[in-house]
Amino acid sequence: MSAAPVFSSLNNGSVSSVQSLDELLIYDPAAIASYYRSRPLQIFLRFIELIWTFIGFGWGLLWDRQTGRQEKNEAKRAVQLRKVLTKLGPAYIKIGQALSTRPDLVPPAFMEELVKLQDQIPPFPNEIAFRLIKEDLGQTPDNIYADISPNPVAAASLGQVYKGRLKTGEDVAIKVQRPGLTAQITRDIYLLRQLAQWACDNLSVVRSDLVSIMDEFGTRIFEEMDYTHEGENAQRFESLYGYIPDIIVPKIYTELTARRVLTMEWINGTKLTEPAILESKGLKATEIVEIGVQCSLRQLLEHGFFHADPHPGNLLVTDDGKLAYLDFGMMCDVESYQRYGLIEAIVHMVNRDFDGLANDYVKLEFLTPETNLEPIIPALAKVFNNALGASVAELNLKSITDEFSALMYEYPFRVPAYYALIIRSLVTLDGIAISVDPDFKVLSKAYPYVAKRLLTDPSPELRQSLQELLFKDGDFRWNRLENLLRNARSSQDYDLANVLEQTINYLFSERGDHIRDHIADELAKSLDQFGHSLVQRLQTAVSQEPATQASANRANEWEHISRIVSLLGDTKGMDGGTVVRLVPQVLAKPETRQMGQRVARNLAQRAAARLLRTIFMPAGGSSQMATNTPLLSAQEPA
Repeated sequence: MSAAPVFSSLNNGSVSSVQSLDELLIYDPAAIASYYRSRPLQIFLRFIELIWTFIGFGWGLLWDRQTGRQEKNEAKRAVQLRKVLTKLGPAYIKIGQALSTRPDLVPPAFMEELVKLQDQIPPFPNEIAFRLIKEDLGQTPDNIYADISPNPVAAASLGQVYKGRLKTGEDVAIKVQRPGLTAQITRDIYLLRQLAQWACDNLSVVRSDLVSIMDEFGTRIFEEMDYTHEGENAQRFESLYGYIPDIIVPKIYTELTARRVLTMEWINGTKLTEPAILESKGLKATEIVEIGVQCSLRQLLEHGFFHADPHPGNLLVTDDGKLAYLDFGMMCDVESYQRYGLIEAIVHMVNRDFDGLANDYVKLEFLTPETNLEPIIPALAKVFNNALGASVAELNLKSITDEFSALMYEYPFRVPAYYALIIRSLVTLDGIAISVDPDFKVLSKAYPYVAKRLLTDPSPELRQSLQELLFKDGDFRWNRLENLLRNARSSQDYDLANVLEQTINYLFSERGDHIRDHIADELAKSLDQFGHSLVQRLQTAVSQEPATQASANRANEWEHISRIVSLLGDTKGMDGGTVVRLVPQVLAKPETRQMGQRVARNLAQRAAARLLRTIFMPAGGSSQMATNTPLLSAQEPA
């Protein structure tokens, strides 16, 4: 590589020159562009190589199809694709790794070969690896480690791994970075970024900011090439998620870690995508996948620090059934407003609240604030009603992403750069789940956690979202509360006693004023309707007239309430002691008396309104109006 200087922005805003791309420690698209603009021949030759390679591979597939030899040559083409991606280098190996987790997109023969890209890339010579260890750690491997394997035990896109033993006796994994990696990565990222810029400028169907997505990818790759940073990520990951009983995070030996060398605890285990081996050990692969789903939800929606590259080479199942994360190079932070926006979007989608979902897309920056949502809302309804199925249990990530992709071309949606990594992570996890169990639904397993968060999270954003979900036009939607409670109780750490305590604290706070009024009005309406429906049922029994639709609706409402009471009784944390402890607290609050007075006032207004209508309205007048309309608005103080 030429020693021509490249300019890189430092954290303090100043600019320094570096003598080669290997000295570029952080991703800087301006510095990379400056370097390659003076080397157009390198980029041109690389572009020709890529075009020639993929045209050659594509021509082979087309020829097989034309000659009817697709099935016969499938294994041969799969090997050819693996070799092509390996030859093209780290950026394309990562594309192959992503495809290796998608059995719904890639034929089995290709899957079998692409899986080898996770940890079976051709290694580089030992002498180079041991020289890098000496350069970065200051001593030869023999002086640092009591033992080190003569050859790498695994080799992936960015480095290779040796098994070693410390002089203190602990078994360790020693990861050493490939030489010349920065030059290979920057060349391909620069070329792909230029193509992304051309596509954004010239193709009207492209609405996503592809350049920002490439920059996000470049930033993560550069972070992944800094093993010191990866070690810090692992320690942060352990501090946030190490408390989960079934999750293991290996220890990082910081004193034996540098930019190109990482020393970490050795973990023995089985790949998640080898269910037969797991079954032979008495472990169920689907249960382990569910552990991964629950951990991913906490990463994405609770703390916002998530593993953006959970392919099977980075996950191991220990003999006691725990899930170990191994690679922490590609991590990402999700901002608080993005986490809450994702939770709200999932809830609105499941409950088919497409007005709310459209506004969520604005909050999440998929749509600009000035976008006209009127034509988008019915389009969302049409698309997602097809993908959602009849129940939460049928939620399918692939169906939803496929249907949403169709919307991207009709309306001004754009994919924010941060969300590209989230999608990559979720789709990879979904692919692993499908390879273990074709009927596994990641989203249906995720919704209980989302429901629990909506019921328990004290944040103003989610409290407001819960209120909007349960109340509409002054009416309480019992079916939605029943759906939330039914799903939330399936969540591992859902405790109803805590939920009730948090709910009471919020309800009787200043922020709960509006909800208390809603509850009082809904209670008055329900008591009024219950009494009125008893009279109607007696009249129906005497006159043998069919029940009205209003009576049927009220009966349905009471059925929801009955099921909710039953659900609460069957939920962990709900017992007689909980009721005995909480009821006196509620009754002693002055706000409870105010609610009782509002209920009584509301009932009196409704009774007076019904009496007046009975006296002054002719026979056959609208009893429904009398039932639902108080003399004074229940939203106004008497």
